[in-house]
Amino acid sequence: MLYAGLDLSRQRLDVHVLDEEGRTMEVTAVRPDTDALRSLVGFVGRHGEPVTATIESMNGARFVHDTLELAGWDVEIADAVKVKGLAPLAAKTDRIDARVLAELGRRDLVPAIWLPDPSVRAERERARFRLHLVRHRTALKNRIHATLIAFGHPVPVSDLFGVAGRELLASLAVPEPWATTLARSLRFVDELDAQIDECERELRAMGADHPDIELLRTVPGIGWILGYTIASELGDIGRFSSPKKLAGYTGLCPLVRQSGGRDDRGPLAKNGPKYLRWALIEAATHAARHPAYTERYERTKQRLGRQRGSKVARVDIARELSTAIWHMLTKREPFAPGRPHVAPLVA
Repeated sequence: MLYAGLDLSRQRLDVHVLDEEGRTMEVTAVRPDTDALRSLVGFVGRHGEPVTATIESMNGARFVHDTLELAGWDVEIADAVKVKGLAPLAAKTDRIDARVLAELGRRDLVPAIWLPDPSVRAERERARFRLHLVRHRTALKNRIHATLIAFGHPVPVSDLFGVAGRELLASLAVPEPWATTLARSLRFVDELDAQIDECERELRAMGADHPDIELLRTVPGIGWILGYTIASELGDIGRFSSPKKLAGYTGLCPLVRQSGGRDDRGPLAKNGPKYLRWALIEAATHAARHPAYTERYERTKQRLGRQRGSKVARVDIARELSTAIWHMLTKREPFAPGRPHVAPLVA
């Protein structure tokens, strides 16, 4: 067995290959493209031994993983943050990183991450692209509002981009070049509306037979779009052994630093997929009005005050939703509000 460490940069893939005794067999570098990776497989394959490779998680790592796996290598993607914790380096170069990754693979210490299959990646890309378009549309709408404020035009209508709002915009006197940018921004908003509607139709069609979305839609605050996003970001629920593991994966838990009697709680870890966090926070915003969560939300908000109470309360509800989702998808049951905790009677 050979163990290859792969350190990927934009134009180069450094490779360090060790044997089972830790001796260096090859040190080389190739371009991170299909032809070069196939040549690398042939180059290392002349030793006549199977290869286990390790590459850090980063943009492009999945392409390298898929290409080498198809060529017969066994490839793991390592969590970059955990690799630094396992092997802190006094000197850090691409070649040294490749050697470290090969050594971790040889010693069976790779902090491997779960890699979704191509179908799950496709689901994620559809949901993420829709959110990307929504954010562009929101930025354009905010720019239009800011332009009106700059020229002293109040907005008496509830929806500036509805029928009444469009009539108001057409009647306002705004000097050039702002009038032209407003007109162009409105055209972009209309185009994005059409594209987002098309994305949503695709999501509904793709998710019609998804085994998890119908269950997720029974959760307060989760509709078609959020259900599709959460299902695609979670993948196989079986990879989480407990609700706490899922909550930790979402990145919605605060950082904890303990030493002796000291216990410091910091900001959110944010170590999981940002799109999953967004979906859970969005769902929590609506779920806060549901009878199952209203009391908890209001209690947390009042305890922490106006400045940060509502934000922390939403995160708390989002964690509660993740716990409910774990139980639902694990047991294949629809959402059922838990009973309130009742303190035992003391005789």
